Amino acid sequence: MRDDVSTFESHRPALVALAYRMLGDVGRAEDVVQDAWLRWQGRSVSVDSPKPFLLKIVTRLCLNELDSARARREEARGDRLPEPVALDGTVLDQLAMLDEISMAFLVLLQRLTPSERAVLLLSDVFGLAHAEIAALLQKSESACRQLLRRARDHVAAERRVFETSNEEHRRLLAAFVRASQSGEVEEMVRLLADDAVLIVDTGPEGRRVGRIRNVGRPISGARRVASFIAAVTRERASGAEGSFAECVLNGQPATVFVRDGRPDAALLISIADGRIRSVFVQADPRRLTHLGVLPGERS
Repeated sequence: MRDDVSTFESHRPALVALAYRMLGDVGRAEDVVQDAWLRWQGRSVSVDSPKPFLLKIVTRLCLNELDSARARREEARGDRLPEPVALDGTVLDQLAMLDEISMAFLVLLQRLTPSERAVLLLSDVFGLAHAEIAALLQKSESACRQLLRRARDHVAAERRVFETSNEEHRRLLAAFVRASQSGEVEEMVRLLADDAVLIVDTGPEGRRVGRIRNVGRPISGARRVASFIAAVTRERASGAEGSFAECVLNGQPATVFVRDGRPDAALLISIADGRIRSVFVQADPRRLTHLGVLPGERS
């Protein structure tokens, strides 16, 4: 029993990281890993290589979860974003996450089918062999290679957004927050790529800021993005006061807007060629609660 516990715990960070990338939700990822523990504890076979065995259990559980009606409804939403996570002090912080935990990468994963997502992660992040992945997905090796090729092609087309230093990321984020707080449309347009995209996730029920309600789909184009953010800023200015906190989410600089000591929205960005390519705003209160109480500067 003691060996079972120590073996499982040694692999827990990798298992949580896999489940979080597959599902985009910290709580659901932790539930899946707990279910995997029960299956590991109750196994009836001898296991010579625990890590691949456990990775396959977690992947199978995630695929089952993604096949549920609730998950299919969530993933079909054009404005759905993964849950942002502060890595410090969590089991995820025990891994060298690199780019594979950034919000941009997680959003990219959401655009893949569950099978493509699984093949890409198991092959390129966790190093499983094609034969092992094929057996897990109950597909031929050639079919799995095709899934991997499609997933890699999709990632390659977006890869340039993962090559920005933390210093440049922090500088552009701070400049964008200042411009958005003061409603400076032209400054935001200057900071944004021409084809910039804004995704605001307010949850399945939506939220309203003054007269503005969630749009339910991504907004494309630098000027349209800047104009929408300026309009929201004007509506927020007439409501209750808030503050903002600089922090690190998903391994990159981020800003969390705070009301009454609780996170109200998290702002993350991706950068390409020195300009902001994507703006991600997670404003679903249920997907921010794990961030806890945050100190903030007056906005």
